[in-house]
Amino acid sequence: MPSLSKSTSSSVASPPPSTDAFDGDAAERRLREAEDRLREAIEELQRRQRRAKMLHPPCDHADESCVANAIGNLCQSFLLSYGVRVGIGILLRAFKLARRKSYSSLLDLKQLVSEKDLIVREEACRVGLLFGGFTGSYHALRCLLRKWRKKETPFNAILAGSIAGLSILALDDSNRRRTLALYLLARLAQCAYNSAKSKNKFHLWGSSWRHGDSLLFALSCAQVMYAFVMRPESLPKSYQDFIQKTGPVAKPVYKAVRECCRGSPVDIASLSSYLSTIKGSEFIDLQEYPSIIPCSIIHPSTKSCLAHNAYATSATFRKTFPLYFSLTFVPFVVLRLQKFMEAPFKTSWHAVIGAVRSTAFLSSFVGIFQGAICMHRQVASKDHKLVYWFAGGLAALSVVLEKKGRRGELGLYVLPRAGESLWYILVNRRVLPDIKNAEVALFCACMGGMMYYLEHEPDTMSPFLRSLIRRFLASKISNPAPPANRNPSYNYLQTPAIEKPPISHNQIQEPHESKASEKYNLESIPGL
Repeated sequence: MPSLSKSTSSSVASPPPSTDAFDGDAAERRLREAEDRLREAIEELQRRQRRAKMLHPPCDHADESCVANAIGNLCQSFLLSYGVRVGIGILLRAFKLARRKSYSSLLDLKQLVSEKDLIVREEACRVGLLFGGFTGSYHALRCLLRKWRKKETPFNAILAGSIAGLSILALDDSNRRRTLALYLLARLAQCAYNSAKSKNKFHLWGSSWRHGDSLLFALSCAQVMYAFVMRPESLPKSYQDFIQKTGPVAKPVYKAVRECCRGSPVDIASLSSYLSTIKGSEFIDLQEYPSIIPCSIIHPSTKSCLAHNAYATSATFRKTFPLYFSLTFVPFVVLRLQKFMEAPFKTSWHAVIGAVRSTAFLSSFVGIFQGAICMHRQVASKDHKLVYWFAGGLAALSVVLEKKGRRGELGLYVLPRAGESLWYILVNRRVLPDIKNAEVALFCACMGGMMYYLEHEPDTMSPFLRSLIRRFLASKISNPAPPANRNPSYNYLQTPAIEKPPISHNQIQEPHESKASEKYNLESIPGL
C-alpha cells in the first residue's frame, strides 16, 4: 500500500503534456512547408517568364509603338541639334554687332537673324539630320533586330549603330566626315583600352601618369602646327582658316617660310606686295633663296619680338572670347535647360569663367608658339621644318590653364586633326590606298563599337561623351532604370526567409496559436 500510494502521488504530480504545444509546432511546420512550396512555384514561374522573354524580348517603350518611338526620338534629336547650331550662330552674330558698337541693332531681328548675315540654316539642317537620323534609325533598327532575331544581344547594338551611322551622309563635305570618323576612332580606342585595362588584359606603361592627357595634346598639336606651316593642304579648309585668323602671321609669310624650308625659291613679288601694305615696315632686302625668314618679315609692324608676342596674345584673347563663350553658354542652356532655369545667373557666371579659362589657354598657345619661332631666329641662322613641330608641342603646354577634365577632351579633339593630316600625307605619298568614301565606312564601324560600349560597358567612356550621347539619344536603353513592371513575386523572392523572432519572457505565457498567426499572416508577406 505505501508503494501504491507513492506511485499514485507521483503520477498526480506530473501532469500529461499539453496538446496546445503540439498543435502550435505542427501549424508552424505546415506553414513553413507551404512557404517553401510557394517559393519554388514562384521561382519556376520566373524561369518560364525569362525563357519567354528570351524568345520574344519586349521593347523598352511599352507606352508607344516602335514606329512612334523612332519618329519621336528622331524629331527630338533633330530639334535639339538644330537649336544648338542656330543658337551658337545667333550669339556669335550678336558679339559681332556689339564689337561694331551697334548696340541698337541687337534688338533688330532683321539684322540679328537675317539670312544675309546669319548663314547657318543649311548647316544646321545637315547637323540636325545627322543626329536626328542616327537616333531615329538606331531605335528603329534596335526594335527590328529584337523582333527578327528574337533575342537581345550585344550584336544588336553593334549592328544597329553601324547601319545608323550612314546618317553621316547628311554632311556633304568629305573633310568633315573624315574628321568626325577619326574623332570617333580615337574615342573608340579609348573605350577599348579602358575596357581591357579594367579586365587586366592590357595596360600601357605610364598610362596612370597624371599629365598623360597633356602629353597627348602636345603630340597632337605638334603634328597639327607642323602640318599648318609645312603641309596646310592636309588640314581641312575651315581648320586652316581658324588657325590663320587666330594667329598674327599673314599667309604670304607662312608661304615664304614653307618655301625656305623646302629650299624652293621664295615668291618675292607676293611677299613685297604684303609688306607694302604694313604701316611702319622698314625696307628689307629680300632674297630668292634665303637661309631663314627673319623676324622683321614675320612681324614687320613691330621691331620687338617681346612686344609682338604680347600683342599677339592679347589680340587672340579679344578675338576668340566671343567664340568660346558661345560654345560654352549655348550648349549648356539647350542641353540643360531645367538647370539653367533654376539658376540662370549661376549658369551664366560659370559660362563666363569657362570661356575666360579657354580663351586664356588659346591666347597663351599663340604667344608661346610665336615666341618659340622668334627665339629660334635669335640663336640660329638656318631654318628647319622640325622647328615648327617642336614649337607646336611647346605651345601646347598652355593646356595646363584648362581644368583637368577638359585636357583629355582637348587631346582627343585635336588627335583626329593630327591623324587626318597624317592620313593625307601618307595617301599623297602612296603609302596608304585612296579609298573613296572610306570615312563613311570608318564612321559606321566606330558608331557600332561606341553603341556597344554605351549600353554594355558605359564606365569605359568618358563622362562628357557618355552624357552627350545619352542626351541626344533620349533613350531609355542608355538611361537604365529599375523595371517598373516587376511583379510581386520578384519582391517576395528578394525578402529573406522569415526568421523566428526571439521570444521574450512575457510571450512565453501567451498561447502558441496567437504567436503562429502573428508570424505567418499571409497578408503580411511582401508581394502576396
